[in-house]
Amino acid sequence: MAVVDVLELPAATPAYTGWAGLDLGEKTIGVAVCDATRTIASPLELIRKSKFTQEANRLFEIMDGRRLSAIVIGLPVNMDGTEGPRAQSCRAFARNLLRLRANLVIAFWDERLSSAAVNRMLIEEADLTRARRAEVVDRAAAAYILQGALDRVEDEKRAAEWRAERGGQP
Repeated sequence: MAVVDVLELPAATPAYTGWAGLDLGEKTIGVAVCDATRTIASPLELIRKSKFTQEANRLFEIMDGRRLSAIVIGLPVNMDGTEGPRAQSCRAFARNLLRLRANLVIAFWDERLSSAAVNRMLIEEADLTRARRAEVVDRAAAAYILQGALDRVEDEKRAAEWRAERGGQP
């Protein structure tokens, strides 16, 4: 397949299959998954970065084992909306995944401030120490990214239904 807009994911993937969310860090890849109804994202695993092929194979094992049909990758866009080196690295990661599995469906989700929001939540709500937060933050950020995409898709679905009920009137 290819890289699609988040709102195109439902049409590009089979019904009742979940999606994976990725937070690509410098040393690790946070992985989250959602349920088959695409309602709730949950942190799953942390993949330590080593060789790309090993990382991709582990990701594909997760996807195949859970019948996941798409990947939502957090895209670290700068606050001014531009894309820097980290965003380019995420796009390169997606291109490399597509080289290994051409039928993969990938979307990007703006992850601005996702790690900051997750860290704040882990401090305030979970009262985790700095060392424990370091172990959890990438997986939690992946879930935050995936949940944002899921919520956006659901919001658009509801808006379309609302418009249809009103004969296309806003």
